Parts: sequence; structure tokens; C-alpha cells
Amino acid sequence: MERTVSAADAMLTAPGTATPLLDGMPRQRTVPLSVAPSAPRVPAPAAPAARPGVRAQGLLPTLTDTPFTLGYTAVLVVTSLFAQYADPSLVHTLYQESSTDVAHLVSSPALVLVASALWIAGGLTSSYALLFLLVLPTLERRIGGPRTAVVFLLGHVLATLATEVPVGLAVMVGHLPDSSLHRLDYGISFGVAASLGALAGLLPPWARWTVLTVFGGILLDDLAQFTDPLSNWGHLLSLAIGIGTWPWVRRWQWTGRQDARAHG
Repeated sequence: MERTVSAADAMLTAPGTATPLLDGMPRQRTVPLSVAPSAPRVPAPAAPAARPGVRAQGLLPTLTDTPFTLGYTAVLVVTSLFAQYADPSLVHTLYQESSTDVAHLVSSPALVLVASALWIAGGLTSSYALLFLLVLPTLERRIGGPRTAVVFLLGHVLATLATEVPVGLAVMVGHLPDSSLHRLDYGISFGVAASLGALAGLLPPWARWTVLTVFGGILLDDLAQFTDPLSNWGHLLSLAIGIGTWPWVRRWQWTGRQDARAHG
């Protein structure tokens, strides 16, 4: 039985062929594809401008970036308030027991080297207390708390020994009286001077030499007045000790930056 082809099917038959293109299928309607309109671009919101208050807060020491400085500051505040309001005779006794004089350095060196660094000579309003609050947090942010403690202790311990050992030798040969073995010596000034010297090595050249010139000039003027030559020499030695740590503090700062980028 032959299949009949309708007129519509005949229109779908390719010329020169006997078979329709779509045999047995309904006619296909072609619908032009419509291109979906692209979504308009929304500009990214602009970053909020930094507020002056937020920037100022970043300059203050915090427990996360300066734990050594803040912990040490808390101890110094307590001991300074105690020295100000406690019985003067008791305070004087504690000063004597904490003194890094020759007699104590011979009998209990580790104890007095630590105890002497728990007091501020002159109290919270002294110039070295102000330098402590300016120098140590800045140094700690650059090289870390443990390394800042190392720099501070180097200045405190080495400058103390460098000034007290000659006193002991002078007493032994008879150039100084025995009372010099009990000279009152305590405070944080040697450690602060060493920390300032170390920090200077991390500053730009113009700031570095300005700091060293001004601070060194003050120390030389104090030495020229000859009011306390041992302490004045100790401050100069502490500054020199801090300058001597430049190769290490610069390497520590570079290592700290690399670690910060790695954990970025």
C-alpha cells in the first residue's frame, strides 16, 4: 500500500529526492532565539575612608602586639605606687635589698639583677619612665616580645657588671673605701638606654642619627656634670650595647616580617 503525501509534506521534500525530509513528523516551527539582555554592571562600593580615630588607636600598645611591655609596665606601676605610698623606711630597705652593688652581686647575683629592674629610680614621672613607654612598645612591635626582653636584659646586666666590677676591684686594691661595696644601685635606666640604642638601628637614617645625637648628647652632659659618674658611664655603655645589637635586631625584624607574610 502506497503512502500518500499531503501538500504540506510535499513542501518539506527536498528537490530532486523522493523522500520527505521529515517523514511522518509534524511540521517544525522555527522560533528565533532571543538573546537575554545582559545585567547592568553595578559598581563595587568604594572602600570606607579610614577614620583618624582608628589610626590613632593602632599607635597604642595592645596585649596582642606588645604583651611584654604591657606586663612589665603593670609591674612597674605597682612597685612605683608602693614606693610612693608605703612607709619610707620599708621602701628604703627594699631598695637596699634590690641594689646591684658589689656585695649583693657577689652573694646573690641573679636575685638582685632581677629585683633591681622592678623599680624606677625617680618614680613614674621620671624621664626614663617616659622613654620606657615610648621605646619598648615600638621595639617590641618590630622584633617581638622575647627579643625585646633579651635586648633590655643585655643592657641591664652587662652595664651593671661593667660599672660594679671596677668598683669591687678598686676596693680590693685600696683605691675606694669598703662603703663603696654597698652603693645603692637599682632601676630600669640601663635597659631602657640599650633598647633605645637597638631601636635606633631600625629607624631611617635621618631619625636614627637624630635620636643618637640628642640622647648621646644628654648622656655626655650628665657625665660632664660628674654628679653620678658610675650611673652616667653605665648609661653610655648601655647605649653602646644597644647599638651593638643592630645586626641581630635587623635580622629579627626581617624574620618577623617574613613570618607575618607567611601567615598573611
